[in-house]
Amino acid sequence: MILPVIMAGGSGTRLWPLSRQLYPKQFLPLVGEQTMLQETCSRLADLEHLPPLVVCGEEHRFTVAEQLRTIGQSHSGIILEPAGRNTAPAVALAALRALALEHDDPLLLILPADHLIKDVSAFLQTVNSARPHAEQGQLVTFGILPTGPETGYGYIRRAPGDTNETVFSVAEFVEKPDLATARKYVSSGDFLWNSGMFMFRASRYLEELKAYRADILECCERAMAAAAIDADFARPQQESFLACPNDSIDYAVMEKTHCAVVAPMDCGWSDVGSWSALWEASEKDERGNTANGDVIIFDSRGCYVQSEAKLIAAIGLEDVVIVESDDAIMVASKDRVQEVKNVVEKLKAEDRPEAKIHRKVYRPWGFYDSVDAGDRFQVKRIVVNPGAQLSLQMHHHRAEHWVVVSGTAQVTCGRKKLLITENQSTYIPLGVKHRLENPGTIPLELVEVQSGSYLGEDDIVRFEDKYSRD
Repeated sequence: MILPVIMAGGSGTRLWPLSRQLYPKQFLPLVGEQTMLQETCSRLADLEHLPPLVVCGEEHRFTVAEQLRTIGQSHSGIILEPAGRNTAPAVALAALRALALEHDDPLLLILPADHLIKDVSAFLQTVNSARPHAEQGQLVTFGILPTGPETGYGYIRRAPGDTNETVFSVAEFVEKPDLATARKYVSSGDFLWNSGMFMFRASRYLEELKAYRADILECCERAMAAAAIDADFARPQQESFLACPNDSIDYAVMEKTHCAVVAPMDCGWSDVGSWSALWEASEKDERGNTANGDVIIFDSRGCYVQSEAKLIAAIGLEDVVIVESDDAIMVASKDRVQEVKNVVEKLKAEDRPEAKIHRKVYRPWGFYDSVDAGDRFQVKRIVVNPGAQLSLQMHHHRAEHWVVVSGTAQVTCGRKKLLITENQSTYIPLGVKHRLENPGTIPLELVEVQSGSYLGEDDIVRFEDKYSRD
């Protein structure tokens, strides 16, 4: 049986300002109504498979769980990496967990959560055609038939074989080439884009990892042997995993093993690795412009313009990217969008929040949106999901006023408990233990006004929390 392993880690900087450290691109609806993580799950609907196993970072655990819940997607567990160590250790954790789940050594279908696939039937057909090779013990990688001389992807050279074959031996993996080399690769017909998707038995991957990078396997085995397991999450032991070397599947195993094969795939694939790549993958008007949101374009060509809230009017532009988020605007020449990472590095160096979070911040209970702030005050819109609750907490430096806009709030304030409904309000004094809950069946929406000498999110002392946060 196939066990999909969805790789949902990564902090995402290349699609800033929409992608942030705490909300990277795999959790965004970039090319449709569903997020990229949700689309990755949905494209498996017609494939006979076990519920997917998801690997992500600790800081993204509730986002992953909520996005799966929203689309009714069951799962085999969510593995929480204590830190990023690249794909070879991440897949090792998944393989060890898969064998522990007693699925009789399943075929692992390794899928990054942030890839676009337009032709799902072609994707599934290639997976099914490659399946017998994985069942026989080979390590399958999926290579994308190139549509042009792309310099942003690594390449796989397939060994000579019958053109009717669906799987070929791997001759070599090559790094991202310059433009002249990429043109040679594409014209030869022997090279495929390296997609980062794989299929192999859990045991076979671990055998090959032991043969070539036993140090990685030993760290992962120790981490999983001491892992904390609950209903949804598997937490590898932190100290053991932090000692694990950082390496990719390609370097650690696929470039060394004698059992690697490549299955060519033509499915409208993109890793959506930049704003120009997203423009390539998006629908365009007759002048090659892509417009999303509240956008007006005059006399412009080849532009990508996206608005999250404000009206954007673009006049007389060519090959320009304009992206507006809730707290930032990015304007770049389309051929220089890779340099957005320099902006993110500068924001991080200056410890600015725009590198890490959006104005709207998602929590396991819902989200809050920072509407306004000034000296000694801050205004937030808070939405609490039905049945959810915030932690029992207190603040040393601020008081809070809550006004219910819709729904019903159950409020704990010191020793008092009260229900407040639409157009009612309450006051939480500084230093008092309190909790906000939504006992209803519709979302609870309220406006919170904070006032005090310090309003940072780290001024929270938690006493009880159903989500096990510190």
